[in-house]
Amino acid sequence: MYKQKVLVTGGSGFIGTNLIEKLIDDNYEVINIDICVPRIRERLDIWRDVDVRDQDEVLNTFKEFMPEYVIHLAARTDLKGKSIDDYNTNTIGVENILYACSCCKSIKKIIITSSMLVCKTGYYPKDEFDYMPSTVYGESKVITERIVWNNLPKCEWAIIRPTSIWGPWFGEPYKNFFDMVIRHRYCHIGHRSCTKTYGYVGNAIDQIEKILFSNTLSDSRVFYIGDYEPYLIEEWADEIATQLGFKIIRMPYIIIRLAAFVGDVLGSMGISFPMTSFRLCNMTTDNIIDLSQTQKYAPVLLFSRKQGIEETLKWITTVGDDDVENCN
Repeated sequence: MYKQKVLVTGGSGFIGTNLIEKLIDDNYEVINIDICVPRIRERLDIWRDVDVRDQDEVLNTFKEFMPEYVIHLAARTDLKGKSIDDYNTNTIGVENILYACSCCKSIKKIIITSSMLVCKTGYYPKDEFDYMPSTVYGESKVITERIVWNNLPKCEWAIIRPTSIWGPWFGEPYKNFFDMVIRHRYCHIGHRSCTKTYGYVGNAIDQIEKILFSNTLSDSRVFYIGDYEPYLIEEWADEIATQLGFKIIRMPYIIIRLAAFVGDVLGSMGISFPMTSFRLCNMTTDNIIDLSQTQKYAPVLLFSRKQGIEETLKWITTVGDDDVENCN
């Protein structure tokens, strides 16, 4: 039986690992191009060691596989870079993917992954061209989007902006949140709890798949990815702790503020510390995102938050501590 072909860049990463499993389960022929070895070893056979910054390698892989659908996830996503050049995977990479798509007439649709951090936490954009990044990573994703708008694909296309996605195979910073709760190192911050848009990865990959295989031409080309009901962070933490059989304590805000100051000082000396002013600000600032465009195509979430927590804790217990991303 004929299988439609899907090429995923960055398929060895967090979202990519989960997405590839779902695509294979849904009977698509999949190839993963990434400089990192797949986290699931049984997927070595569909992995190609290709750097998206290498135009020739990218183009050769596209021509060999002749994909019908492309999901471009490959990116540098940490916040440690000092300049845009540190994030050239997010700029040169998308240029090369768009060029390869222009050379392959087989492609029906491409999804390019951006980030909600094209706007700083708490800033609500007026439209899809309104940007307000507060990090170099966010700036790099603004460039990603502008490259797409300036080089419109000939096929159908969409940009996705994942929100705060969590679940099996995740890493920093959201696995750190789970680890802190599990080790009784997390506490509620005074009475400054905030509400944010987060998303369980099982729901995120279903949304991505629905957008990929739907005709979205009549709508905005930018889709946020996440759960439809915002999270009160205290409630989410309490739900994790409840499944683990304990209660989370509450600490006065001033103590956490002092800890953030210590983290800032240590950070200036190159020493990592779990709390900083940047992180404290994020933990106490609301960030609720409109997902109505995405909800048109994936109206029902596959997993409740409770189910997501159960699956994530199961993964952490069985796999998470041994999860090491092996990059070439």
